[in-house]
Amino acid sequence: MPDKDKIKLMDAIAIGIGGMVGGGIFAVLGLAVSLAKGGTPLAFLFAGVIALFTAYAYAKLSLQFPDRGGTVRFINEGFGRGIFSGGINNVLWVSYIIMLSLYASAFGSYGPELFSVTGDKQVDSHIYVTFVVLLAAIINYYSLKVVGKIESTAVFIKLFILLAFVGIGIYGLSGNANLSQLDPLNWEAPLQLIAGGMVIFVAYEGFELIANAVPDMVNPEKTVTKAYFISVGFVVLLYILIATITVGSLNFDEIANAKDYVLAQASKPLIGQIGFTVMTVAALISTFSAINATLYGGSRVSYELAEDDELPHEFTYKLWNKPIGLLITVILTLVVANFINLESISTSGSAGFLLIFAVVNYIAFRKAELLKASKTVTLLGTLLCAAAFVVLIVQQFGSNKTGVLISLGIIVACFVIEFGYVKFRKNQ
Repeated sequence: MPDKDKIKLMDAIAIGIGGMVGGGIFAVLGLAVSLAKGGTPLAFLFAGVIALFTAYAYAKLSLQFPDRGGTVRFINEGFGRGIFSGGINNVLWVSYIIMLSLYASAFGSYGPELFSVTGDKQVDSHIYVTFVVLLAAIINYYSLKVVGKIESTAVFIKLFILLAFVGIGIYGLSGNANLSQLDPLNWEAPLQLIAGGMVIFVAYEGFELIANAVPDMVNPEKTVTKAYFISVGFVVLLYILIATITVGSLNFDEIANAKDYVLAQASKPLIGQIGFTVMTVAALISTFSAINATLYGGSRVSYELAEDDELPHEFTYKLWNKPIGLLITVILTLVVANFINLESISTSGSAGFLLIFAVVNYIAFRKAELLKASKTVTLLGTLLCAAAFVVLIVQQFGSNKTGVLISLGIIVACFVIEFGYVKFRKNQ
């Protein structure tokens, strides 16, 4: 590939930021405040620290094993192709479906609010959820070039609006009566703060998309590590500022009432109704573009797993010139987004990615000498992800038992299905 067609540092950073600042922040901010109250910025910091440790492992693995398969390749390199690696990779595919459902749920929450502004009759959120998933599926079937153009444009729009929100919010925060809510007296207990950060960890997971782009990067030895850390560091800071402004702009009752579209509501005290409308439009653009891009990524994961004999070979078949996994991903997303509540979806997504990232950090720890990586950093990354997974499950079991049972059920099912498939294949 000529250098002019390769991915440069700024392009790679944009991939990481675009992957993280998708629909996640719009979907989970209200949930984070409901769990952490005035300590919400700290909850985002806790989740961000885990993302930074994991970014280190990803950077080292990406340089040693550059592959468009990204995480799938790392897991297979770490454990070989077997039931464990297949099960974890299946969890990855299902986690993509959960992320899609999270974005679709956020679109379904913000959509009716836009039409309530115009005075039109409210439409059931499930109609918005179904519409946006089907629209993204049609675009994916039509042209991947269109998918790329939508994502590129959306990244610019959503970052511009969010940075404007931060700039205006910092300026207007000093005189706001709700600023006292950020006082440590209004923080939840430490374990609850950590759990709050873990429930919304899905807002950070997108940096792993950089791994898929490494084979196409210019001078990866100099750009890969920078791309991971700059993108994750930028997003951690952005999320902390957004959380700070939101908690400082609205009282907790207002946040609870507008939980599913809280970023739009937080824009009202800053610039009035126009702020609410602009942020609602930004949420719709962001969640739609995230669905658009993640649908393609999810279908590619199922295709790669089938090529590696970790899923039935039928997943390599094509329908309308696209992997059959695209249609399956769309159907499963529609089911999850329409029948499971937002907190359970977020819990399941965070649990899935924390488990996957614990495994990736552990692989980096085991292969530290080959990767020229720090054993201390990779071990800490492993322990942090594992501990965060346990804290999430324990805390949510008390307040959201359904979400925990769904999360654990999905993980167990991924391994049971892989075990059954491996046994079936051996008997053929």
